[in-house]
Amino acid sequence: MRILLIKTSSLGDVIHNLPVLSDLARAFPDATVDWCVEEAFADIPRLHPGLHAVIPVALRRWRKGLGRAQTWREMRDFRDRIGASDYDFVLDTQGLVKSALIAGRARGIRLGYAADSAREPLAARFYDRTFSVPRNLHAVTRNRLLAAAAFGLPADFVTKTPLAYGIVPPPLVPPFALPWLAGSPRHAVLLSATSRDDKLWAEENWIELGRELAAQGITPVFPGGSPRERERAARLAAAVPGSIAAPPVSLREAAALIGNAAICVGVDTGLVHLAAALGTPTLAIYTATQPALTGALGGEVSAAAGSPCGFVRNLGGKDRPPTVAEVLALAAVALDDGERLPGKAQGGGA
Repeated sequence: MRILLIKTSSLGDVIHNLPVLSDLARAFPDATVDWCVEEAFADIPRLHPGLHAVIPVALRRWRKGLGRAQTWREMRDFRDRIGASDYDFVLDTQGLVKSALIAGRARGIRLGYAADSAREPLAARFYDRTFSVPRNLHAVTRNRLLAAAAFGLPADFVTKTPLAYGIVPPPLVPPFALPWLAGSPRHAVLLSATSRDDKLWAEENWIELGRELAAQGITPVFPGGSPRERERAARLAAAVPGSIAAPPVSLREAAALIGNAAICVGVDTGLVHLAAALGTPTLAIYTATQPALTGALGGEVSAAAGSPCGFVRNLGGKDRPPTVAEVLALAAVALDDGERLPGKAQGGGA
């Protein structure tokens, strides 16, 4: 059986779809599964051993370059590639018109959310078969329930099958070594940046947290993607002796950095979901949204067969940012729990 998954973006949504790939690998071990995903996030599905191939799409970039001939050539090449294979089934777990249109370019029976369940009800018109899934569930659970219904799995498959993201962190060794971290026996990744200012946690809070971790012999690492985020990271690192402002890294390098950390603390951003998926002890800080439906969610098992995933907790909520004391209290529990996780890497040096 050949299956194509459609989940193009965003980073958190792509990570939330990884358990679908794990479930399909369990239920249909001989199936061949491909995944259509935005080019910027393609390295995430590639971390899963159950994936056959990635079909990258560049909708975000193409929208900005519709006046260029190269854009139209790339769009034509994508259309040809996604239509070149005969799939038995094409499952769109995104439920948007754009993802449904992509599914429509593929050859196979198209499966997706019913109009009462899709984020954009119009998307349901483009599927051959649709399925209703309650909207008041976590995004990971909704994806898994949709896949189970679409492939005729037993009604209790999701509740009886342990949640597994199925990925492990790349090693912090060449060719993905991070030499600026060399010599640091343990590190904490502090994700202070996010796309919305109302989701930020106050800089003085990060400084207090970073200093406390450094006092415990754990090197705080402040990543940043955009120039503005890197400026913030540099400002925080300058205020926390012994900490590091990370240089720009690829998504795969970010997975190595986060997955080999002693702990990850982050605001509402895709990378904090990556930390949870990789089994790193994770604290997710919410200040402007409620985490119930899209918060960080730890797996019941990691990709290493039978080993438990890391400690994962969501703190705060809409207009209720957690205090530093609350974060530090849970960090102490997470670090202690992380020490005892079988097979969990504790070193962060290259």
